[in-house]
Amino acid sequence: VQLQASGGGLVQAGGSLRLSCVASGRAFTLNNYHMAWFRQAPGKEREFVAAITKTRSSTPYADSVKGRFTISRDNAGNTVYLQMTSLTPEDTAVYYCAASARAIFSSLRDLNAYGDWGQGTLVTVSS
Repeated sequence: VQLQASGGGLVQAGGSLRLSCVASGRAFTLNNYHMAWFRQAPGKEREFVAAITKTRSSTPYADSVKGRFTISRDNAGNTVYLQMTSLTPEDTAVYYCAASARAIFSSLRDLNAYGDWGQGTLVTVSS
């Protein structure tokens, strides 16, 4: 599975960005995978942001982004999105998309549950 994240950039506090993650691969079908976004700020560990299950039946979020970020998926287009609003400087990080075919619901927030990762896209929020 290849994951290509894009959409990052520089934005002022209070602004919005939409990240995209296009998935591809031999015989790849997005609807066979749970998808997630993680982020890693400078000097910090990678942390969970949001996930979306194969059937879109569940979309857990980190408390720090709940109500501001929305994860969605377009299975036909093999793309996952992260709409980010009301951005703050604390949201500055490299954002990574990740895929898992086998994660169980209780592990969706665990980065170790994901075997495929994109290269990351940098989001910088200025104050």
